[in-house]
Amino acid sequence: MASRLIEKSSHEAENPLEITLREAFCFLEPKLRPPFPLTIPTQEEYLNLNRAILYGILCEHQLARVHTKHLHGIITDGYEYFTSMLVKIVNELYGKLVDSVKRQLIWVTHEMVNVSAVRFDGLLVALLRQIVGGDFGEENLWLCFEMVNLFSSKWDCLLEEEPLVLTGALYVFLRLLADHCRVLNIPKIESLKQMEIDFCIRMLREKFSLCLRIGRDLVRLLQDLAHVPEFCAIWKDLLYNPSAFRVDGFVDISQIYGTRTSRWYFLLRLTPEMESHLRFLMTHVKLGSQKRYQVWFTKKFLAVPERNAVLIDIVRFICCAHHPSNDIIHSDIIPRWAVIGWLLRSNMRNYIEANLKLALFYDWLFFDEKVDNIMNIEPALLLMVHSVPKYSDITHTLLEFLFILLDNYDLERKEIVRRGISTAFHTLVRKSVVQSLDILTSCDMLSPILRERLGKLLSDFQLRHCREVQRTNIPRDVVPSSFSSLESPTSS
Repeated sequence: MASRLIEKSSHEAENPLEITLREAFCFLEPKLRPPFPLTIPTQEEYLNLNRAILYGILCEHQLARVHTKHLHGIITDGYEYFTSMLVKIVNELYGKLVDSVKRQLIWVTHEMVNVSAVRFDGLLVALLRQIVGGDFGEENLWLCFEMVNLFSSKWDCLLEEEPLVLTGALYVFLRLLADHCRVLNIPKIESLKQMEIDFCIRMLREKFSLCLRIGRDLVRLLQDLAHVPEFCAIWKDLLYNPSAFRVDGFVDISQIYGTRTSRWYFLLRLTPEMESHLRFLMTHVKLGSQKRYQVWFTKKFLAVPERNAVLIDIVRFICCAHHPSNDIIHSDIIPRWAVIGWLLRSNMRNYIEANLKLALFYDWLFFDEKVDNIMNIEPALLLMVHSVPKYSDITHTLLEFLFILLDNYDLERKEIVRRGISTAFHTLVRKSVVQSLDILTSCDMLSPILRERLGKLLSDFQLRHCREVQRTNIPRDVVPSSFSSLESPTSS
């Protein structure tokens, strides 16, 4: 029987998931038409009926409302199994679904939100992940439009039932806007862009306390949109008028800097297929044998120049969401820093390269060992160290960019950035990620100015650290009585 669910070539084997759904539909088809049976199904019959109804909704769009009423009448598990099958279809089959089925998929997703189906948030996340960054194709833009429309139209329901998924949508649409705002005078993108802006601004203005859940990467995404008038106003308030957001206790943007972003957000910008291939590369492929995998990955996901924007998301994923086990770290599997080095040598536009480097170093700027994970900052240092001497240009470029950030990133809070970068270097050495930084401070192939600046940064940190230790070790009996009631600087 020809597939009505997915598109496949004649030489492809049939998909097991599609077979399961289709067989259930064919077996139960007589029972899927009114009047519906009144008997109570067994557990296995119930699951099979869910599969049959799902296939009917997706493939018989003219009868979708009938099938949905049938579904509402039989549900005993809060739609949990039905929703789980939808998630499975999105994760495993979305790219192969025929257009009419994709439209039905969005329609039934609206229905699941309407009835507050169990774990419908997982379905929304699965669909968000299918939006490909840097892809201006008609199908991808259609999915963008449908998803931002869904989040806007179901605002009240989502806010009450699953508010966290709204922060995921904000992260996704802010990231997509950075791509969409670089394309001008294309009517379809202009209308989509305005919908994305309206949703994001509503989130930031009305539910900023919720937005703060994203953490410091919220600032990273917003700074890429500072040229957009609506976001320019957000920026001004963040920097100079934080009370405009009406969040108790929020008084300065540095509070966002100090909040590490959960790895969940980074997964939102990679399709499941892209994630699985990257994880395979970094858990099974030996260093020296990776070239053919890299060539395949490039052809599959980076063939179109605009798609290179996803490199930024890949680097954040590698640094913050893929932390290999100790066994892999000490094996001959290709390390994370080598994968990032390969990506850094890709042919990309200047703004993408700058944002990729920022993605690599972002956690360095605000690193606090009490809050942050050393695995997030490890790849950048190892890439600089291992690029000497064969690829010293990479080491030079990265170190130079790090000092550009130190000199220019938020001048009013420069000391926060200086402390973060210094602490990152110190912690990486103390935790034996590298034995010392001599390979950088003594490398003749690096600019003398860079070596001198690095040496000064490290020595200043060491001196400041020693002073802090001395202050915290002052005996109580020599502390002036007027200060004896104050807490120690290290208490928290």
